[in-house]
Amino acid sequence: MASPEPSSVRRAFDGTFIKVDVEEWPGGEREIVKHPGACAVVAITAEGEVLLVRQFREALRRETLEIPAGVLEEGESGAECAARELLEETGYRAIRVEPLATIFTSPGFTDEKIELFLAEAEQVGEGTEEAVELVRMPLDQALKEVTGGAILDAKTAIALMLAKD
Repeated sequence: MASPEPSSVRRAFDGTFIKVDVEEWPGGEREIVKHPGACAVVAITAEGEVLLVRQFREALRRETLEIPAGVLEEGESGAECAARELLEETGYRAIRVEPLATIFTSPGFTDEKIELFLAEAEQVGEGTEEAVELVRMPLDQALKEVTGGAILDAKTAIALMLAKD
């Protein structure tokens, strides 16, 4: 059976990363955020530490603690994106990258898909992201930060829980 399609689509916003379409469906109008896709990586060092980044998120008006992540570049695979973001944000190189899962962040209004990865990481330099602070901690401690409320980012929480297994 074919997936249903909207009867009409109108582009309401065309930004650098996201676009917003207004779609007409039998149940009414829906605003759909179109996203190019993203990657995120749980990177584990030889010492068994997880690499997290603390950064200010304008939408939340606060700092968050997250795994390295970013938007897919054109023609880039999720694994390539994960390795690139890890290096840019932390100065660590991915030795081996394995898929953990693919998630949709909020399918009620966006098609944003994030590919989650697990990687072994070795330091080769310093991260180039000026607004990012590198935080290292054992995986068990990172999981406690999720349940304790210090890590609020959904992709990070999901990926850390998957990495534990």
